[in-house]
Amino acid sequence: MADEVSVLVEGGKASAGPPLGPALGPLGVNVGQVVAQINEQTKQFAGMRVPVVVKVNPTTRAFTLVVGRPPVAALLLKEAGKEKGSGKSKSETVGDVSLDAVKRIAEAKGDDMFGRSIEERMNQVIGTCVSLGLTVDGEDPRALVKSRVAARGAR
Repeated sequence: MADEVSVLVEGGKASAGPPLGPALGPLGVNVGQVVAQINEQTKQFAGMRVPVVVKVNPTTRAFTLVVGRPPVAALLLKEAGKEKGSGKSKSETVGDVSLDAVKRIAEAKGDDMFGRSIEERMNQVIGTCVSLGLTVDGEDPRALVKSRVAARGAR
């Protein structure tokens, strides 16, 4: 039975201090090695909080990492170069993302999303743009989803 430690770390900036150090110390693993691997595996998510689970085998003191993916909203805001979304998303836009970026995010999230096809997953990401007050290629995301659904139905 493996011991597990679940933490939320900033991409590429984990440290041996709290919460990792005190949780891993009693398990007998080399905290420095764990931190180095976490930072290596999360560096592409710099500036975002990433869920990480460290599984430790208590007999061999070997560990494995399970690195999650940041939320869709965090990925969209990073793509748009914004700190946070609009507080009035129906009337105020704060930025713009490209349809290519939407597709990359949908592919990156993969099975974390409910859509069966890439088209459905992209529509979910575009829906998150609505909530954040982001436009997609300068177009209102609500109109974009309607046109994508209509075009798909015409096939």
